[in-house]
Amino acid sequence: MSKFASTGPKPNVQPSLTDTYFRHTRNIVQAHGDCDVTYAVFMRRPVTLAGKLAFDWLEAMAEDRGVTIHIEKLYAEGAWIGAGEPICYISGPFSALVDLETIFLQRLGPSCVAAYNAYNMCIELPHVSFLAMDARHCAGSEMAELMAYGASVGSAKAKAKTGAVGFIGCAADATAHFFGAEKGMGTMPHALIGYAGSTLRAAQLFHETIPDAPLTVLVDYFGNEITDALEVATYFSDMAKSGALSIRLDTHGGRYVEGLDTQTSYAVLERNVPEAIRGYRSDAELKNLMGTGVSAASVWHLRETLDAHGFEHVKIVGSSGFGPDKCRVFSLAKAPLNLIGTGSFLPQIWSETYATADIIAYDKQARVKVGREFLIRK
Repeated sequence: MSKFASTGPKPNVQPSLTDTYFRHTRNIVQAHGDCDVTYAVFMRRPVTLAGKLAFDWLEAMAEDRGVTIHIEKLYAEGAWIGAGEPICYISGPFSALVDLETIFLQRLGPSCVAAYNAYNMCIELPHVSFLAMDARHCAGSEMAELMAYGASVGSAKAKAKTGAVGFIGCAADATAHFFGAEKGMGTMPHALIGYAGSTLRAAQLFHETIPDAPLTVLVDYFGNEITDALEVATYFSDMAKSGALSIRLDTHGGRYVEGLDTQTSYAVLERNVPEAIRGYRSDAELKNLMGTGVSAASVWHLRETLDAHGFEHVKIVGSSGFGPDKCRVFSLAKAPLNLIGTGSFLPQIWSETYATADIIAYDKQARVKVGREFLIRK
């Protein structure tokens, strides 16, 4: 057996994870005569291609089985692909490919949707850095790998096309290499604030214990975002002046950031970005602009307050629900964020991640189920 050079299920585990009808079909073909087939692979929604992990796994499985397959990739990694357009054609022995479909599609569709979302988030806010904090929202380490890879592909595309800063890292060591890093990155959890008993004490403990790590202080635990931010900035005044201190807003949607309500949020935006509140805005856009939680108004409010107290160089980190739609609204509001921590590039509607593979030729004879003729090569 060859060395299995791929992440994903190993050859001895793969049979237990595939659909039974594919295993039955493989047994039938092996018993009654093999043939060469060609699969067309597509998705039902526009995506950004992030297929390397799927293709690598398929090729590793073929090598392990001692067969030759041909993958005709119709697009480069990171390319935009329309709904229903073939992504690739895969050719080889039917018996070697038929039972690999389940896992191949699992490793293809979700990462392509994550890449699409990440790309759109990065181009909406090209001057903001992103940190992938998706790991705890994933259903296991394999999903975390696919999501991190998808984010890295979308980010790389945004960097190449628009000069966006994009994703600078992720939360877990295991997937940091996708972002050109050796280790994961992070700020601090609410649990540390609760343990310390105060926001300032948590910041002190963090800096004393891990002095070489960037100091990003979470300030929403006690509902005193502004008060605690100023207290931390005052204590760490040297770091504040040098730009080495960051304040993270992660206020949940059940309340406003300290000092804000609907009227004051509107006033903050009126002072700084009046164009953001002119014209029609949907309810969702209005919430992201001036509602509860981490709104554009809350970021402007924090920025105004820090600047008024001489802390112009303190950076602001935002988290909590930053998906493509929220990033678009924050772009409209020119929200002065330096970094966004997000896992919201993960697909929200999982059915949109379903990739499909249909055989379109048997021994070079075109044949496909009725309704999928559009997949046959023109």
